[in-house]
Parts: sequence; C-alpha cells; structure tokens
Amino acid sequence: MQESSPEARDRLKRAMDRLAAGDRGALEVVYRLTNVKLFGICCRILGDRKEAEDALQDVYITLWRNASRYDASRASPIAWLATFARNRAVDRLRTGKVRRGAVPVDEAAQLADGSAPADAMMIDAERTARVHSCLETLDPKQGGPIRTAFLEGQTYAELAERDGVPLGTMKSWIRRGLAKLRDCMERGE
Repeated sequence: MQESSPEARDRLKRAMDRLAAGDRGALEVVYRLTNVKLFGICCRILGDRKEAEDALQDVYITLWRNASRYDASRASPIAWLATFARNRAVDRLRTGKVRRGAVPVDEAAQLADGSAPADAMMIDAERTARVHSCLETLDPKQGGPIRTAFLEGQTYAELAERDGVPLGTMKSWIRRGLAKLRDCMERGE
C-alpha cells in the first residue's frame, strides 16, 4: 500500500525510528509504504525486472542492518530510501551483476525518476481509501450503482435495467449519492 499524506509520512518516519531501534515489525511497515517507489527506481536504472527485484531485496536487507544511520534532520525517509535504492542499483551496475538491459553506469547518476513523487502517490492512496470509506456510508441504492457505474463502467441505462427501475430514478439515486459522497469527502470522514 503506497500512500502519501502528512499522516502517512509521519507513519513512515515513526516506522523508521522503530526500525532503527530494532523493531522487526517496523520493516514490514516501511516496506508496504515504500516498495512501489523503490522498485520503480531500481527498474529504471537496471532495465530488468528480476535485477530490480534483487536490488530491492538488497535495499531492505541493508536497511535492516543500517536503519540507525537514518538522520531525519538531513532528509525525509522516502528521500533517504530513494537515494539508498538508487545507490544499490548503481552498485549492481558497477559490480557487473547486471546481465542485460541496464543503463550505463555513468548515465544512471542522472536518470530521472519519472514516476509520481512519493508524497503524491501517498496522497492518491489516501484519497482512494477515503472514497471507498465514504461509499460505505451511502444507502445501498446509491452506493451500489455509483460503484458499478464509475468503477466497472456500466451506463446508467444498464444499471436501471439491471435494477428494474426507470432511468430517471437511477439517475436521481446516483445524483443524490454523488452529492452525499462529495459532502463526505469534503468533511474528510
């Protein structure tokens, strides 16, 4: 689960602090919050999924051993871990462990990370979780059709036929449900 928000960043920082203190469970939290971003960095540099998986494994093993080196006053946890992953991937290039598809070592230093920033990914994940939570608060006559229309792509006409109601009724249910959903999202529930 990749999330970004002040709460998620704080959760990552607390997990890094616990990890530095030797808490094995914190490594799982750090992994869940960072693996997609770090894997993307390794993939871009190494150009091979298997090599990137190996590099990512090295990242978390080394992190476990060296978590106490993290200094929150110098970098955010995700920035430190991204640098860590980049360096681990570049190390694999330098030692010749990578067989094919990798960028040259001198180009890896300038390789841009084209994915969304970690904080944006965390915000998107939090927003998605909030949408699903707000959908749960809706009347089933509203929530079900909204899910089906927007997440599965069915038309209002298909939904009306499926539920045996007039098209206008289905549109009204969805319109009222969307208004409630918007209110819930704005309240931050």
